[in-house]
Amino acid sequence: MVATIFSETESEVRSYCRAFPAVFSQAKGAILRDVDGKRYLDFFAGAGSLNYGHNDEDMVEAAVAYMRGDGILNGLDLNTEAKAEFIETFRDLILRPRGLDYKLQFTGPTGANAVEAALKLARKATQRPDVACFSGGYHGMSLGALSVTANAVKRASLVVQVPGVVRLPFEGAIQGDVDSQLGVLRDMLCRPGFGIDAPAAFVLECVQGEGGLNCASAKWLQGVAALAKQLGALLIVDEIQTGCGRTGRFFSFEHAGIEPDIVCLSKSLSGAGLPFSLNLIKPEIDIWKPGEHNGTFRGNNLAMVMATAALKKYWSTPDFALEVESKGEELAETLRRATAAAAGDVDVIGRGLMLGLRFRQPEHARAAARRLFDDGLLIEVCGPRNEVLKLMPVLTMERRTLLSAAQRIADCALELLGLAVETTAA
Repeated sequence: MVATIFSETESEVRSYCRAFPAVFSQAKGAILRDVDGKRYLDFFAGAGSLNYGHNDEDMVEAAVAYMRGDGILNGLDLNTEAKAEFIETFRDLILRPRGLDYKLQFTGPTGANAVEAALKLARKATQRPDVACFSGGYHGMSLGALSVTANAVKRASLVVQVPGVVRLPFEGAIQGDVDSQLGVLRDMLCRPGFGIDAPAAFVLECVQGEGGLNCASAKWLQGVAALAKQLGALLIVDEIQTGCGRTGRFFSFEHAGIEPDIVCLSKSLSGAGLPFSLNLIKPEIDIWKPGEHNGTFRGNNLAMVMATAALKKYWSTPDFALEVESKGEELAETLRRATAAAAGDVDVIGRGLMLGLRFRQPEHARAAARRLFDDGLLIEVCGPRNEVLKLMPVLTMERRTLLSAAQRIADCALELLGLAVETTAA
């Protein structure tokens, strides 16, 4: 009866519940439970919004204490004690240690809200109409964010094509080494006769979460950053899914040593899955007029309280990032060894604890996700053909549990490829 309420009354737009057809009731750490008591290991992490796991005790206690003390829950953009503490903590633990100088703009509650604000500000700051985006990119489902998203199926709901978008090849989308791929971008945007005007901004993900875990190299990212500067365009890096430690650094762009003009953050920023987004803006382009971009729910003070607790717990020292990086390397190596017999049919891709198994035949990825769910493991697929089995474990998962699950995932892949018996015998 509980399950039928959703199919009878909720909109057909629902999606994740179709891939994970259970009624969940509790969650703690890396484990979810359904109403029948079945346990599920979380390699989904709320699509990247639960990097630190479910119901972290320190974050929950901070939230409960704040509410019991009659703390402000929605502060719009009023000055509040909770906001002040968050800003100070973010500045002292994240920005200053990395030598970064940004203003913080609190946008609406979702990642798409952050992207919309970034696109709007880039056009305002440069007085240019076009934004350059990349093949494989995903930036959200609202009008502007969807216009710079590559996936044609997702953009079909737009009906009309939003103007002011220039589409470019992401690294690896065309043949050639990094230098030649960057040369194509320079030719398209700088060489006379191509007819593409200099854009207001380039918007990209360093690791394309929904696009199939395509990883941009440091050299390619540095080249795009240099091209943007040459053209007088801004560089917007979407850290909505890659941020908050997912790739082994707080920001994925740290691997390349670049400094974007605007950084979009959301998902795990709140620490425990509450809606919370912000943009980091270089001071010289913070040219907003008061109230020129706003939103009722940009002042989620409860999320700020939990975010502050997360920052203090996990980012006061470099240890957490180093642990994520180490776990990611070990997880990737475990997957490579375990799937070696399937070379050519499945490849290990990704960075940090944002990894995937890319199948030559997409149906194998979808079948693996279904089998693993039945076996008590939440995992999704991504990529233009849903050909990648996407491993997004909660970052705090115990190493032994993580590697044991990696073996389960690899075994499932081999079974689907008809290689399990041969591998075991070997």
